[in-house]
Amino acid sequence: MASAAAASPSKPWRIIPRPLLETILNNHAQHHRVPQPLLLHGPRGVGKTTLFLHRLLENWNKGPHVTAYVDFAESVRSHHPSHGGSFPWSSWSSIVDLDRNSSRPPSLSPLVSILETELEMIARKGVLMGSISSSQVFGVLNKWIGMKSALERVVGSPSPKVSMSVLWDRAVFGMLGRVKGDEIEGVVGKGTRMSVEEKRYYKEGLTALELAKEVIRIQRGWRSNAVKELNRTGGFSRSLANSATDWPCVLLELLSNAAEIDHFQPKLVMNNIEVLKNAALVDDSTVCASMYHDSLIWRIIGLGANERCVPVILVTSDSYYSYRAFMDFGFPDIFVSRETFGWTPQEAKLHMVTDYFSASEWRIVAEVLGSNPRHLFELYALKQANHLQRMVDDQSSTFEDIVDAYLAHLQITVVNPGMDKASSLIEKFAEDTANGKISQDRLRFGAPWRHPPVADDALFRLKWAKLQLMDFVQSLVNTEFGLNYLADCSLEILDDPSAVAMLEVGLLYAQRDPSLVRPVSRGIERCLARWLVQEQIQLNFQESLRFRWHRIFRGRSYRHLMLQIGYK
Repeated sequence: MASAAAASPSKPWRIIPRPLLETILNNHAQHHRVPQPLLLHGPRGVGKTTLFLHRLLENWNKGPHVTAYVDFAESVRSHHPSHGGSFPWSSWSSIVDLDRNSSRPPSLSPLVSILETELEMIARKGVLMGSISSSQVFGVLNKWIGMKSALERVVGSPSPKVSMSVLWDRAVFGMLGRVKGDEIEGVVGKGTRMSVEEKRYYKEGLTALELAKEVIRIQRGWRSNAVKELNRTGGFSRSLANSATDWPCVLLELLSNAAEIDHFQPKLVMNNIEVLKNAALVDDSTVCASMYHDSLIWRIIGLGANERCVPVILVTSDSYYSYRAFMDFGFPDIFVSRETFGWTPQEAKLHMVTDYFSASEWRIVAEVLGSNPRHLFELYALKQANHLQRMVDDQSSTFEDIVDAYLAHLQITVVNPGMDKASSLIEKFAEDTANGKISQDRLRFGAPWRHPPVADDALFRLKWAKLQLMDFVQSLVNTEFGLNYLADCSLEILDDPSAVAMLEVGLLYAQRDPSLVRPVSRGIERCLARWLVQEQIQLNFQESLRFRWHRIFRGRSYRHLMLQIGYK
C-alpha cells in the first residue's frame, strides 16, 4: 500500500488555469456595457475566489480596464485568508467570528462602506481620465433625486429664483477647497505636467463627486426617522430601500455613462454576495440587510435592462442564488448564470497524478473525497506535513492514515458543528410553529414535520429536531445523496425544514443544472453518513424505538425525486 515515505519531495501548489470558464468571464468583462449582471455560483471549494484573485483581476486592471473587487466576507476576519485565516466549509452566516467571539453576522454598515469606497475610487479615476465631468455628475444626480433643498443647505442660503444648474455650480465652487492637489497627483501620477485649466477641470469633477455624496447624505438624514420606524415595525418601503442604495447606484450609472471601449472600461465584482444579504443591522442608519441587498440588485438589473450597465459580476457559494434568486427577481434568465463545480474526476486526475499524488493514492482520493480542489489542496498540505514529521520521527504511516485523519478533521470541525447549527434552526422552526408564525400550508403535506412539540420544553424540542435531522439524512442516503427539487415541478423538498436548515448551514448545495440537492462534496457526503451512524449508536432503547416508529409511519421518502437523465 502507498506509504508517506514514498512521497515525492515537496512541490509547491500551483494555480491551474480553467480555460473555458476564464474565457467566458473574460468575454463578458471585455464589454464596456452589458444588459445583465453575471452570476457565478457553485459549491464551496471549487476555486471561484482563486480564479478571480490569481487569474483574472490582474488583467482586468491593465490598460483601459479598472475593476472594483469587493469581498464582503473579508469582514469575517478570523476566517479570511487576507487576515491569516482560511475559508470555512460552512456558510458564512453559520460560523463564529473568533475576533468578535460572536456568531452574529457582520454588521451592514461596514459592508456598505467597502462597496461605496471601491466605486468612489473608480469614479475618481474616471474623472482624472477625462471621462467624468461635473456636468455629468449633475445630470445623473438630477435624474433620480430632487436636490434643490439639499443644495441650498450646502450653499448656506435659500435661492428660490435660481435654476438648479446655477445652484449646483455655486455649491461646487464653494467646495473646491476640499480637493487637494495631492489627490490629483496620486491618480494622474506625481510630477505630471498639467495646465492651470486642466487642474481646475479635474478639481471640479472630484468636487462634484464629493458634492453628490453630501447631497445624498443630507437627504438620508431627512429620512432617518422614517427608516428607524421601518426597522422597528419590520415593514417594507421601496422608496426608503432605494434611498439607502442611491449612492452606489448613482456611481454605477455615472460609470456606465462614462464607459468607453479602449479608454475607460470599469467593472464591479462582488464576491460572497450572500454575506451582504445576511448582514446584521446594528443601528438605524439604513434599512435592513435583505432589503438593501434586494434594492441594490434590482437597480443594477434595471440599469442594465434600460440603459446597459458596466459589467457587474456576483460571486457566491450560497445555493439560494442557483435557482431561488432567479425566481425572486423575476424570471429564470434575469441573470447571466454560470455555475461551476470545479474539476471533473478526469481533469483532476490529469492535473494531480504524478505531480502531487501517485496513481495508487489518487484512486483512494477519488473514491473518498472526490475532485473538489479545496479538498485536494488541504489533503496535499497534510500529506507534506506528514512527510516532514516522518523525517523527524523516523516513523512510517500509510496514505490511508492521512486520508482518515483528514476525514476526522472534516467530521469534527465542519460536519458535527454544522449539524448542531442545523438542529438549532429546526428547534427555531418548532418554536415558530407553536407561536403560529409558520403557515399551515407548509405543514399540510409535511407528515414528518407536521407535529412539532407544542409544549415549551427545550429538551423535548432538541430531541425532536435531532430526530428530524436523522430522518432526513437517512432519506438522503436512500436516494444516494441526490434529490431533484424540480421533479414533478413540486419544489416540495424546499418546504422541508431539515433540508432548508442544512442548505442554510452550507452542508448541502442546491445546484441549478441538473437541479439536484446534494452534499457540497463527496468528502462531506461521507462525513454525513458517519454522523448518522454515530447518532444511531448513541440512541438508547426508547429513542431507538421512537426513531424506528417515525421512519415507518412518518418517515421521509424522497425516492420519487431521484429523477435521472432520460426519465419522463
